[in-house]
Amino acid sequence: MVLLFSNLTKVIMKKIFYFGILLLASVSLNSCGVIFGGSKFSGNIVVKDHPDAEIYVNGMKTGTGKSSGLYRRNATLRVEVKQTGCESKVMNYDYTFRTGNFILSVLMWGIAGIVVDLATGASFKPDHKHNKEIQRINDKEYLFTVDYSGCPVSQ
Repeated sequence: MVLLFSNLTKVIMKKIFYFGILLLASVSLNSCGVIFGGSKFSGNIVVKDHPDAEIYVNGMKTGTGKSSGLYRRNATLRVEVKQTGCESKVMNYDYTFRTGNFILSVLMWGIAGIVVDLATGASFKPDHKHNKEIQRINDKEYLFTVDYSGCPVSQ
């Protein structure tokens, strides 16, 4: 009976140890940027006054008049708008560095936080401060309003 109890205790202690290692690894492999922003953001694209305009994001058709999708934070978003009888318009929405988030990541996680944030792209965001067509809703959601004024307004 004592031998059975001793073996059971060893098995339980071993499971607790492995759970602790797994918990420590999962916490240490995340950083501030990944936790609070992720490597992607939700982008909503609206073509102002043109509900019939086709929207292509990075070469793929995503909608007509408006669309939404998940996009990588560390990549320029290329949006092309097309409508019958008009020239297409291409917009490149650049990204910028998330300084505050990066500083918190360095303070909380050190070099591991820097590496994780840079590798996943969590250190970046759409450059909404220098482009009036980008509106920041929150850390994970942005609205892109495309001005297609070169094309007559749809009736």
